[in-house]
Formats: sequence, structure tokens, C-alpha cells
Amino acid sequence: MPSSPYELTVLMPCLNEARTIGACIEAAQSYFRRSGLHAEVLIADNGSTDNSPQIATAGGARVVHVPVRGYGSALLAGIESAQGRFVIMGDADCSYDFSRLDAFVERLRAGADIVMGNRFQGGIEPGAMPFLHRYLGNPVLSFVGRLFFRTPIGDFHCGLRGFSRDAVRRLGLVSGGMEFASEMIAKAAMAGCRIDEVPTVLRPDGRDRPPHLRTWRDGWRHLRFLLLFCPRWLFLYPGLALLAGGVGGFVSLQPWTGLSFSVGARVHTMLYMAGATVIGVQLVQLAVLTKWLGVISGIVPEPAWMARTRPLRNVEMGLLSGGALFLLGLAWSVAKAYVWGSSGFGALDPVEGMRTVIPAVTLMIVGMQSIAGALFAGAVQLCWRSIDGKRGN
Repeated sequence: MPSSPYELTVLMPCLNEARTIGACIEAAQSYFRRSGLHAEVLIADNGSTDNSPQIATAGGARVVHVPVRGYGSALLAGIESAQGRFVIMGDADCSYDFSRLDAFVERLRAGADIVMGNRFQGGIEPGAMPFLHRYLGNPVLSFVGRLFFRTPIGDFHCGLRGFSRDAVRRLGLVSGGMEFASEMIAKAAMAGCRIDEVPTVLRPDGRDRPPHLRTWRDGWRHLRFLLLFCPRWLFLYPGLALLAGGVGGFVSLQPWTGLSFSVGARVHTMLYMAGATVIGVQLVQLAVLTKWLGVISGIVPEPAWMARTRPLRNVEMGLLSGGALFLLGLAWSVAKAYVWGSSGFGALDPVEGMRTVIPAVTLMIVGMQSIAGALFAGAVQLCWRSIDGKRGN
């Protein structure tokens, strides 16, 4: 790739920001003059119906028109159009001071791939952030992001952030909505990028209308993205806990353990253990399938454990293991029926009989689940290969 004509692009997504965009552009340009940076201001206009684009052009900014609506869509198009080696993005509503970008540029020059602003360290002026965002939404989502992706970032959703354009383009970002902010940090953390933080002051925006951000809708979209992007917390860990509890319960409820349970209590509890085992297997399968779908679609990088187990993760292995479990449960059931037949098919003790029937049926259900999962994965893989083939043509 040829060297960038600018060291820095200040990128602002814009949708009807005529009231504030001129001041934001002037602030960025004052920083360029003070610092001596060879830089540009780029406005990613997302379909403004006011005169925001005209104001931006008159102020010396370059404007790229983005017809696909969405915060992420505007930024993705802006990143592709940026001519700077580094990009600093921020809202065009005067909530951030574009005349004070020194700390971002210093960290980028020092080798950081992404430099996040931290509003909680820099200060939040009165009226700049709604109560729910400040004390619930941002702290909770930032905590979830740190927990899921093992990154120490304190303000996961700060809108002012800088990054190496090449490093971010390699992440393959795709989100078109507000969850773009979460996707950038999640993928950067998974890719091992260096992410720094600098204190950032948040001021009340200069709009005379409600913000584009919707508290509950966009908060849920961020949380949904984090959960789906990191299936170990949504599916894997709960599934393993249920599976361990179900199997452990089956073992502890057997008479030979010596634990003191009444026969009736033992049998009724077994029904719950069967449910925990079946649901646990389903959740573990969903975790693996979700991660695998993310890998083959290019959304997430392949983790080391998945690469190591690749020879074992195929349709044939799934069919064999599922078939073995199903046949084991079936054989157990046939053996139970044989014993019953040898006694002349007489009256059964339902409580005592269920002690062996429940585990046998559970094995058959888990076996069929495994077979179905393997066939589903095989069908998805064939469809994806077909799609890739058509794209290649």
C-alpha cells in the first residue's frame, strides 16, 4: 500500500449536525496549525437533510457521502476514504474537544494500534451524560467487555478514539450500527492489538434536538453483540456447569454411592439431572457452533484450541460419537426390556424401573442431539463453500 499523504485524519460521522459541525472542524484545524501536523478533516455524511455537508466543505473539510444509514456504516466508509496514517474519530456535536488531541497522537506515534478516550478519567461535565448512561449503561457494558475480552479498557464506548488505519482495516469490522464501537475493541483485543487509554473530557453537546443514541435499544444492541461475540459466557460456561451438575447428579444418585436418598426422591431428582444434562449438551454445542460460524465467516479469528482440534471437528466424528451414545442408550433400554421379558412381563415397579430408564433415555437424546448438530454443521459448511465459490467467480 502506498504511503499515506497525511499523518492524521480526523473523522466525524455526521447526520444533520449543521449547528455544531463548523465549530468541530475549526477546532480540529486549530490543532493542526498548533501542532504542525499534515492532516485532514473528513466528514462521513450519513444522509443529512440540512446544510451540514455545505458547512463542512466551506470549513475546509472533505466530505464523503454514505447512503447506508448507521453509525458504523458511516465510520466504515470514512475509514476506507481516510488518507491519514492515523485516524481519530469523534462525534460532530461539540461533545469532544478536537483542539486537544495531543495525547492521542503521542500514543499512536509510540506504537499503539488503538487509543481510547476515557471520559471517567478525564471528567464528565454537568449535563454531558445522562444519569443512566453514566451510572448504569457504560459501567455495566465496560465491565462486560473487560470480562469477556480480557482488556483493561475502562470506558468501552467512548466515542473519541484514535487508531492506526491499517491496523483497524485488518480487523474486518462489519457492524453498521452503534455496536460498531464494541466490535472494534472486541476484535482488537482478540487480535492482540495494543490498546491504550487517555483521559478525555466529555462536554454537553451543542445539539438543539435529541441525540441519535437510544438508551435501551442501543444498550441492548451493544450487550447482544458482546454476548454473541463471546459465546463462552452466553453458552459454554452455563452449559458446562449444567452438564457437570447433571452427570454428577446421576452418579451421586446411584445406590452404590452409599449416599442416603429415598428411592422416590432419587428417581424424581434424576428427572432434573436428565434435563440439566440435555440442556448442558445443547448449550455447549451452541457455543462451539457459534464460535465456528464466526471463524468461517471471518468475523472472529480462529482460537488456538479450535485450530488444534480441527481434525476431530468433522461431520463423521460427530455422527460416530452421537451414534455411539444413542446406541448405548438403546442397548441399555433393550437390556432392561429383556430383563422384564424374562420375568414374564409382569407388573413393574415404576419408581425402581425409572432409575435405569431415565439415564438410558438421556443417552439416546444426547446422541441424537450430537447427530443433529453434526449434520447441521456439515450443511452450513457446504452452503458457505458454495457462497464463497460464487463470490470467487
